[in-house]
Amino acid sequence: MIHDCSLGEFMIAAIARTIEDGKLAFHGFGSPLVQLAMHVAKRTHAPNMVLIAGATYGVDPDPPFLAPTSNDWVMDRGASSSLDIEELFDLAAAGRMGRMFLSGLQIDKWGNCNVTRLGKSKLALKLPGGGGGCNLSCDVQHLTLWTTGHRSPPDSAGKRRFRLVEVCDFVTNLGHRTADGRDRRELGHRGQGPEWLVTDLGLFDFDPEGHARLQALYPDITVEEVRENTGFEVRTAGPVAVLPAPDRETVALIRRLDPLRVHEHEIRPDDRGRRFAVA
Repeated sequence: MIHDCSLGEFMIAAIARTIEDGKLAFHGFGSPLVQLAMHVAKRTHAPNMVLIAGATYGVDPDPPFLAPTSNDWVMDRGASSSLDIEELFDLAAAGRMGRMFLSGLQIDKWGNCNVTRLGKSKLALKLPGGGGGCNLSCDVQHLTLWTTGHRSPPDSAGKRRFRLVEVCDFVTNLGHRTADGRDRRELGHRGQGPEWLVTDLGLFDFDPEGHARLQALYPDITVEEVRENTGFEVRTAGPVAVLPAPDRETVALIRRLDPLRVHEHEIRPDDRGRRFAVA
């Protein structure tokens, strides 16, 4: 009998809940949390979603398990067909991609993401780059952002390096406002920008101005902890809720899909011991 779940399993369920039935959803390389969330959604509340698999671009695959890398053809097993990368971008440009998932080493208050570089006037660290996320963030109907690095412990000098920052050093993927403050709607992009941000501390949506807004917390987190670990003003819209835990069936599904516990590599070691009672 399943009595509790891990932070990773909780996050997978939270990300899965941002996926609507009947929509085409895509995630590229990198995140086992998101890959599992898509398969959980497909097998639970969103059976009619169209799932485009990671690096293989398979349509509605049914893999037996999550591979240690998204660039593994086992993730394409059972697919009804597959896309070329050009077709994937065409789907987004035509407004037919309903949801995509993006993250970054920096995510700012407007939902801009940085996976290009740290350092503004001088390069401090070169990052892998966006892999087409810049285009897709402008075209996809809705974006779910996520990060497992919201918690930002102070260093020996008492300074925190925030993952959620006031301003990104470089904007790779567009949120609700540009670096010079223009609303994305002024630019005429098809996509509506970030809708949700799921972190290891809580769940955010975005207010009418496009600013991240705290909606819910994990049962073991307080609003004050979120404020301490966030580099911008934490807005709320009234009382902050507690995130609903996944039910036993969802946790069992995650464990069946990920027998190797691949997703735990995405969770900070200090957070892997966090446990929550299941619904």
